[in-house]
Amino acid sequence: MLKYLGAAILALAATPVAAETVVVTADHLLDVAAGRIVDKPAVVIVDGRITAVGTQGALDIPKDAKRIDLPGKTILPGLIDMHVHLDSDARISGFRTLEYTDSFWQAVGVANAKAMMEAGYTTVRNVGSRNYDDVGLKQAVEQGYVQGPRIVPATYALGATGGHCDGTEGLPPSFAPLPTPSVADGPEGYRKLVRTVRKYGAEVIKICATGGVLSRSDVAGAQQMSYDEMKAVADEAHMLGLRVAAHAHGTAGINDALRAGIDTIEHASLADAESFRLAKEHGAWFSMDIYDDDYILAEGAKNGVYPESLEKERAIGRKQRETFRDAYKAGVKMIFGTDNGGVFPAGQNALQFAKMVEWGMPPIEAIRAATSNAAQALGRTGDVGAIAVGRYGDIVAVGGDPLANIRLLEHPDAVIKGGERVR
Repeated sequence: MLKYLGAAILALAATPVAAETVVVTADHLLDVAAGRIVDKPAVVIVDGRITAVGTQGALDIPKDAKRIDLPGKTILPGLIDMHVHLDSDARISGFRTLEYTDSFWQAVGVANAKAMMEAGYTTVRNVGSRNYDDVGLKQAVEQGYVQGPRIVPATYALGATGGHCDGTEGLPPSFAPLPTPSVADGPEGYRKLVRTVRKYGAEVIKICATGGVLSRSDVAGAQQMSYDEMKAVADEAHMLGLRVAAHAHGTAGINDALRAGIDTIEHASLADAESFRLAKEHGAWFSMDIYDDDYILAEGAKNGVYPESLEKERAIGRKQRETFRDAYKAGVKMIFGTDNGGVFPAGQNALQFAKMVEWGMPPIEAIRAATSNAAQALGRTGDVGAIAVGRYGDIVAVGGDPLANIRLLEHPDAVIKGGERVR
């Protein structure tokens, strides 16, 4: 009897699980690569990946496929935000963050992950978190414990003693004994940090090449890492198969980061003509969070942003937008990054699209920045950034033509991740 029972169990274990097939239909599809609208699309997704894209009536659709029909809607690829901070809340800033226990921020991350995905962001690059929170969130999402986007974690953002990425920056000397796992000084120190964060789950490396706006005691444009230190990070990360993002507002820090081989420049507020030349020469991308000025100046004081930070934002905000306009005109490659979570509330990421268009970028290019361009900058063109065979079945639907009204992306009518509709 046991022999037959064992054989039956083995037979069941050997039986392949039936693949789930989903077909998505809509009135229109935005072909991001071609920049045109396709009518009556049908997309077939099997086990989370797209296996066919065509038109209704012409595409062979399995009769037993689960259907997601979106009449009257336009579909486009799931959006990608290349600069978020899941375990932060813009409404709790400055010294107010010290009122909360460490584990509070992981719970914030769960809520933010859900908000961003419901807003249409099916992939995010988390460029800096405390306590490896972004790795834990990624694991929880992948195992189905929480709802959220595909997360590319950086873990800690790496920087210099007393710099923008020093977790005890702005605190008195009595806090000096606290561990600061994000800090190094000298090329070899940074090489060790790169290896350490990769060991614990980093899939991209983030550095702070210059000062920042929301840090209290530094100068936003001042360089904080030397060329040799940035080169050590880039070389070590690239050897390990990782790409590097550099927080950089100031001109000198931006240009040294580009010469060092950094892959994406975050903020890029004071980039100049030499920066544009270097970016094009090295194939680097600019990720410019040009919506943030509106929120920081409107809500920052209420949220606890330091008065010193508000002054820095007043000095740098408009200049960053002018730089964005000039960088795009100069042919610098652009990706969509917002600082969402850390600078303005999670899920409002798409408010930036209108600013990008206002400052000179055509709607199709703004959308490409958050889809195909972002996928290229991540090195994941086989997975995300397009509605194409082989990619994940990540789709956003809006009630109109986003090329005619980019603000439609602020309120998607449907979000699909891996062939499953987000509820």
